[in-house]
Amino acid sequence: MDVRKLFRSFRYAWNGIAHVAAAEQNFRIHIMAALSVSGAGWITGLSTAEWIVLIILFGGMLALELMNTAIERVVDLVSSEHHPLAGQAKDAAAGAVLIFAAASILIGCMIFIPKWINLLF
Repeated sequence: MDVRKLFRSFRYAWNGIAHVAAAEQNFRIHIMAALSVSGAGWITGLSTAEWIVLIILFGGMLALELMNTAIERVVDLVSSEHHPLAGQAKDAAAGAVLIFAAASILIGCMIFIPKWINLLF
């Protein structure tokens, strides 16, 4: 096992994350949403299991946004002119992000709303 290669691969991964964080508004929005939900979770007093679910959702959302950006970059690299298949690939990747975001919001509501209702009544 080459430790230098291992550390280099981590550096490449961090470079990719840093680039997407700097270049993509939606990635930054997801980071802010994760931080906001984390604050709400801390105030609400979530259980360990609920935190695990949220961490999986945060990681999945950010990873999916990274993949969406990677697909967009590769499609743009391969085809400089507009092609229907290129557009469909980019739209499908964006659709995957949208579906995961919607599911994450639904799960978040299922975790938080009952706790907040209990606080009010």
